[in-house]
Amino acid sequence: MKKSKFSESQIIKTLKEIEQGRGVPEVARELGIDKSTIYYWRKKYGGMEVAHMKRLKELEEENRKLKQMYADVSLDVRMLKDVLSKKF
Repeated sequence: MKKSKFSESQIIKTLKEIEQGRGVPEVARELGIDKSTIYYWRKKYGGMEVAHMKRLKELEEENRKLKQMYADVSLDVRMLKDVLSKKF
């Protein structure tokens, strides 16, 4: 997954500026990003504080690792079942 060039605190700061009345096109131009990126941030991180956002990132990373572990174990189980099902 591509890592954002903006930190959590920068994203929260940008969203707070927009909430205070700055225009989305103006902020997007200033940051050098597309307007849709700001709308995505607003949808995903709207109303969050920096601490909440960091916790969300940690949970997403933990979830990714757990999914990978599950996939590995599932593959091992499938291979063992295939080996045991063969007739000798």
